Amino acid sequence: MSIFPFAGRFDPARLFSFKGGVHPETRKFLTSDCAIEDMPLPSLIRVPLQQHIGLEAAPLVERGDAVLKGQLIGKACGPVSANIHAPTSGRVIAVGHFTAPHPSGLPVLTITIRPDGRDEWGPRLPRLRPEDASPEEIAAHIAEAGIVGMGGATFPAAVKLNLRAKYDLDTLVINAAECEPYLTCDDRLMRERAEEIADGAGIMAKALGVRDIIVAIEANKPEALAALERHKRALGHALKIRVVPTQYPMGSERHLVKTLTGRETPARALTAELGVVVHNAATAHAVHLACRYGEPSISRVLTVSGRGVARPANLRVLIGTPVAEILAHCGGLVEEPERLLMGGPMMGQPIQSPRVPIVKGTNGVLALSAAETREKDVMPCIRCGLCVQVCPMGLTPFELNTRVEAGDLDGAARVGLLDCINCGCCSFTCPSNRPLVQTIQHAKGRLAERDSRKHQQDQARRLAEARTARLEAIAEAKRAAMAKRKAEMAAKKQREAEAEALVAEAVEATSRKEATK
Repeated sequence: MSIFPFAGRFDPARLFSFKGGVHPETRKFLTSDCAIEDMPLPSLIRVPLQQHIGLEAAPLVERGDAVLKGQLIGKACGPVSANIHAPTSGRVIAVGHFTAPHPSGLPVLTITIRPDGRDEWGPRLPRLRPEDASPEEIAAHIAEAGIVGMGGATFPAAVKLNLRAKYDLDTLVINAAECEPYLTCDDRLMRERAEEIADGAGIMAKALGVRDIIVAIEANKPEALAALERHKRALGHALKIRVVPTQYPMGSERHLVKTLTGRETPARALTAELGVVVHNAATAHAVHLACRYGEPSISRVLTVSGRGVARPANLRVLIGTPVAEILAHCGGLVEEPERLLMGGPMMGQPIQSPRVPIVKGTNGVLALSAAETREKDVMPCIRCGLCVQVCPMGLTPFELNTRVEAGDLDGAARVGLLDCINCGCCSFTCPSNRPLVQTIQHAKGRLAERDSRKHQQDQARRLAEARTARLEAIAEAKRAAMAKRKAEMAAKKQREAEAEALVAEAVEATSRKEATK
């Protein structure tokens, strides 16, 4: 029985264009023909409790506890958070702070597990029959599985599915563009698991209550396209497949929605405000596993590539596996890489230490040689305007860079600092090798820090003012009570004086009467 709700309204042949973008050398040939292989159990697993946008999960285990595969070890906190599950069976050897897979290298609360080698499952999540489930039940099940956006954004998937309660949605877009160079994990997943991705898309469509489902795939993935078409026909799903141009950053959800529907997402708005929700192909596959087999989000497919690694590959890896063990499984490094990245070369983050683990949003580990990078001397801006031409957000990166370097964060914000999506097109095309996107990203962090500090100061001031007002109210109440007490005492004294005067008059009157007798 198909769970895809309605036929769509969009013409599959009609596409729209967006301004800017670049066409970097894809270099996907290194791994595009590498079938997905399961990596063996690592010797150690480090599971950060902050693998998603929002609040970090609260640990449910302590040092020395035995855990089973799929066991809940971190509980979501707040409306935007995600559950964390044990990727395999073993013993917890530490619950403490460890270096995060983030450019800052700052430590985050992490659960370290020593695998026991048995890979023994605990009780799985209850299987869900989406055909008979309500949208609320599907979203709750996906939240229980701890699924987040696996394209890199790591937004809790259930939160997006619950947007149906706030917006009038009509379209689910499955983002299969995979526009970053080198990365082929989504491509291979679509080739090998197209039916499961289509099923996951249908489940999410029902949870959203949408009428249209579109799978958007770049033109440089013909095998994946064929696999999706084959399973679409076999299953009879009302699912459209759109072949979009091979252009970076086609995988940005704003630009993908513009390409597919012609709808422009306003600055700092959600695509849901246009009626469209975007989910990654790998996220759809994770939803299928959670609903059909009760498997929480404990592993993912990623690409290991670059000329610096001996054997590029596409691997299914347990969440929490250290980068060092992934590289060792692929034959190790053939040379010291010029850049070691987590993610793609355009938006990926530098890996501070190979000991850091991969997380739910990790779609690649790249070891790039000097020949693959553009590490050249930085020269002054020549005002050529190329960065303006390629910016997909219509910004002026050179002006942003100038204002940021001058310390004018407010001026940078006025000309679009917060609208930058950090795609890296400006840095890629700059003939002077200016680190534009890095400067802009750093400025956004400084602005966020300043705003956070200002918010804390404002909050402290409000609390101080509230305390002062409360103390003044208490003092005023005390003064009023004292004044009331004084008035009562004065009245009492007045009454007593009057009574004494009456008694004295009575005594005097009695004395006069007795004297006249």
